[in-house]
Amino acid sequence: MKIKIILITLGTIALLASCQQTTSTDTSKIKKGMVKVTILYPNGDGKTFDMDYYSNKHMPMVASVLGDSLKLSAIDKGIAGRTPDEPIPYLAIGYLYFDTLSAYQNSFGPNAEKIVGDIPNYTNIQPVVQISEVFQ
Repeated sequence: MKIKIILITLGTIALLASCQQTTSTDTSKIKKGMVKVTILYPNGDGKTFDMDYYSNKHMPMVASVLGDSLKLSAIDKGIAGRTPDEPIPYLAIGYLYFDTLSAYQNSFGPNAEKIVGDIPNYTNIQPVVQISEVFQ
């Protein structure tokens, strides 16, 4: 049974990795020390998420207003939980990459109202944001 769960988990991870969409396809731009802003949209009762709007309107608008400070962006669409009987933990996850924390802060700050104001157009979820330094 444990081997079956491990195989299912590994299969799910591989499937999720293969479903990642990048709006900038050159992932070689990701370097140690960069700043990654991860925007998580948790699943739950009554939660909705319009992936078409998010990928075709919201993220391109975000890229446009952040300008050259944004080095790469990517989107994951949740498709499964850890095991077949578990729901997906996140409906979607967005990623924004910057050279430095100040590059993110200086580009996001002046555009925060526009970016955050667009959220109700694609979801009723309060996103969780994690800002990290790329380690490997």
